[in-house]
Amino acid sequence: MKQDHPDISVRLQCVLLYLSRSALYYQPWGESAENLRFMEIIDKQFLETPWYGSRQMARHMQREGHKCGRHRVRRLMKPMRLVPIYQEPKTSKKHPTHKIYPYLLGDLPITRPNQVWCTDITYIPMRRGFLYLVAIIDWHSRKVLSWRLSNTMDVGVCVEAFKDALARYCSPAIFNSDQGSQFTSTDFTAVLRDPKMKISMDERGRWIDNRLIKRLWRSLKSECVYLNAFETGSEARGGIGAWISYYNEKRPHSSHGLLTPAEAYDTQDLNLKAAA
Repeated sequence: MKQDHPDISVRLQCVLLYLSRSALYYQPWGESAENLRFMEIIDKQFLETPWYGSRQMARHMQREGHKCGRHRVRRLMKPMRLVPIYQEPKTSKKHPTHKIYPYLLGDLPITRPNQVWCTDITYIPMRRGFLYLVAIIDWHSRKVLSWRLSNTMDVGVCVEAFKDALARYCSPAIFNSDQGSQFTSTDFTAVLRDPKMKISMDERGRWIDNRLIKRLWRSLKSECVYLNAFETGSEARGGIGAWISYYNEKRPHSSHGLLTPAEAYDTQDLNLKAAA
């Protein structure tokens, strides 16, 4: 009998030879259709009320007629990286091998491009699954410098996004992130160890410390993600890429009058180089 049928591991290897990297990388999976619907509802509400923890979010869900209790809400919020802006008991416990850096942006006037970059990861709902998006933005101009889409919150994707931004632009004086395990890991902080660059991290549970990129997520989701209900990873990548190009190149940002983020970045960066 064993001679008539090849070993299962051999057959799996043969199958994997016919799968492309992109097919593996972007395949959404993991939750039931009902949970995916609840996750989208939770995500939309959290954009409006980022102080909602699992208890208050569960009350909101129940008031809206959804049968979704606190334990279920808490479990769904975890993979979505949704942390309320208030400090919860014991949330300051650090990973024993990860160094936490102080927050450096409290009273700092940010007046030029490449003074501060920041990063974050957000949940992207799909028609039949979900993905994660990581982006690097310039704090002063609000320009998205690089981004990556993945079906996991793997640190390698964050490193790849940062290296891409670094290859195309001048390195920042300060790099800010939250205290997520991806950003506190030695794999990530190792690529930030430049004597000219300081590392800054939000206070635990302080959503407002990295508020600019949170506002980017709000605009992206309301203007792109929730209007399209992407079917596949490639559709999501194309749609999000088109929106980010529009955001960078064509949409004036309120903080810069009639200038787009790309114009604010390029114009002021050229002025700084000319002055130097």
